[in-house]
Amino acid sequence: MSNFICPVCGEGLAVTAKSLVCKNNHHYDTAKSGYTNLLLSQSVKAKHHGDDRLMVRARQSFLNKGFYEPLLTLICNTVKPYCFTGVRILDAGCGECWYTANIYEYLVGQKVMPEMLGVDISKDALAAGAKRTKQIKLAAASVYRLPVANKSCDMVLSLFAPVSAQEFSRVLRPGGILIRAIPLEKHLWSLKAAVYDRPYKNEADSGEAEGFEIVERREIRQRIHLTCNEDIINLFTMTPYYYKTSAEDQIKLKNMDELDTETAFGLLTYQRVNKQ
Repeated sequence: MSNFICPVCGEGLAVTAKSLVCKNNHHYDTAKSGYTNLLLSQSVKAKHHGDDRLMVRARQSFLNKGFYEPLLTLICNTVKPYCFTGVRILDAGCGECWYTANIYEYLVGQKVMPEMLGVDISKDALAAGAKRTKQIKLAAASVYRLPVANKSCDMVLSLFAPVSAQEFSRVLRPGGILIRAIPLEKHLWSLKAAVYDRPYKNEADSGEAEGFEIVERREIRQRIHLTCNEDIINLFTMTPYYYKTSAEDQIKLKNMDELDTETAFGLLTYQRVNKQ
């Protein structure tokens, strides 16, 4: 059986050669790259869902160079105390799985054998993520309608992804753990200063999540030094700023060969409030 459930009727999904199917005969195709499409078309009106191929490639190239390794290390160290062999971890909004796959490999290296699932609304991101490892089960789905059974997960990761506290609470067992990574107010300030005449701070995140209590807050602030235009462009393209910025402002980065900019991340650990 699959670790996912049917998004239509909620029944378990059996694995076939090319699809997942429930007992009510709802079929979901598995792409050649390895993810299964459980995204109900009526639940998302846009023709293109999530990050497009350009953003995915930019993020792959940038993250693969290790610029965010300190954050990854912090996440791994935060995840580890809550893990045990067989722990089921759902990465809700996994993107192209740089964090997901690296966390999995870290836990395996620590002699913890996790069961990891990833969902994302972007099929381009999942196609890239499926190439990182075959050990993580991936599905196209919305974090607001997770194809995962009630109380079936021990941990949910939400790393720079939309938050659905209600869905996270539903899929987590009582006492389960939610870990969120968020950009802080001055994350990438110097990059934005190079693009905008009036750079603006990121919106502050209160950290509140209904049905959860915060166990720990951690922050990591560093500077990264980019020494080629490709890295500068990739960093900008992988952010939400890219499609909100005029062509006139975007072109300011075209001739930059060097940039120092801040990174500022918050890592929040929550525990699901026990409910009957």
